[in-house]
Amino acid sequence: MAQARAAGKTVALVPTMGNLHAGHMALVAAARKQADFVITSIFVNPLQFGPNEDLEAYPRTFDEDCKLLQSDGCDAVFAPSVEAIYGNNTEQQSRIHVPGVSDNYCGASRPGHFDGVATIVCKLLNLCSPDLAFFGLKDYQQFLVIQKMVRDLAMNVQIAGVEIVREENGLAMSSRNGYLSPEQRQQAAAIHQCLQATAAELRSGNRNFQALEASARTLLEQAGLQADYYAICNASNLQAATPGDDRLVILAAAYLGPSRLIDNLRLTL
Repeated sequence: MAQARAAGKTVALVPTMGNLHAGHMALVAAARKQADFVITSIFVNPLQFGPNEDLEAYPRTFDEDCKLLQSDGCDAVFAPSVEAIYGNNTEQQSRIHVPGVSDNYCGASRPGHFDGVATIVCKLLNLCSPDLAFFGLKDYQQFLVIQKMVRDLAMNVQIAGVEIVREENGLAMSSRNGYLSPEQRQQAAAIHQCLQATAAELRSGNRNFQALEASARTLLEQAGLQADYYAICNASNLQAATPGDDRLVILAAAYLGPSRLIDNLRLTL
């Protein structure tokens, strides 16, 4: 990376937790188009997992990930240990809290999650000093949290979002999809189907947001999923949508078997 800097090349960072799939590779491809030198980080971040979440079970496939990155034109892999990032006591680690946009939805369902995300992303940006950093828009709330952190802390990096990559049935790609059986993967497609149905209603002029949210939650339950949240929001700040908003995002999270799945659909009216 130092040689790339010395040569005046632009540097891009793609932060990941590994177990790479086509969604991650779309980030690398986007970075490759906009930067001369691409770094992908692989780090399963303990600070963003709750006490009863899947930190120990989270799939780790480092060798396979490196082969995939090498074949797709990534220039460097940064894979630090937990001790290298946080020392020997994560409880004593300083943490970054991004107020407002992190408070609800995944922030409410997973207390402390976005503090862990903001902390590790800030560390990675400081350690790698990229000109650009690429994040998937599947976790739209996370994307807004990172944007706000970078803006509030006057960090000299451009944050870029990359569109969701989906499986054939519409299910948003995720490492946690690997926990699902083939039958559950088909069930999980109901999330995207609900998002599309809600978007169609909004485009037709329906502004009864609460009724649309309630209907979608019912449909998810009927498909065998346990809805965590389903919300129609202002796309800029994630406040509850009002009739005057023209840029909206529909956020969804649901449990199916061992997985908690998230998705969203953004639209302009």
